[in-house]
Amino acid sequence: MAGNRTFTMIKPDAVSAGNIGNILAMINKAGFKILAMKLTKLSSENAGKFYAVHSSRPFYGELCDYMSSGPIVAAILEKENAIEDFRKLIGATDPINAAEGTIRKLYANSIAENAVHGSDSDENSQMEGSFFFSQFERF
Repeated sequence: MAGNRTFTMIKPDAVSAGNIGNILAMINKAGFKILAMKLTKLSSENAGKFYAVHSSRPFYGELCDYMSSGPIVAAILEKENAIEDFRKLIGATDPINAAEGTIRKLYANSIAENAVHGSDSDENSQMEGSFFFSQFERF
């Protein structure tokens, strides 16, 4: 099912602002089926593992601190052309540059607190989904 599944995470800023329902409604309205979802909190150690690809970047420590600062919602979504369509739905990383009506334009606070994560490839979707859902392939 390459290209038909993606991983997303509603980040601590959007969860603490009470935007879970609004974001999920946008996801549903855009035609995505939620295959798996859970509310959880990343430890600093697990945030470090999840974002290990960024470990050499200057923002890595702040990213791990932020992502372990409060609850997140992890989910696996399904739709034809899921990754590309979801990336369009969430908008640019910097909410100032995000298109009107996108999740980040509506709910992100800044480039660092940008409300939601979306996988950028089939490979990353598989890896990220498996980090949170041990039965990723089953979905």
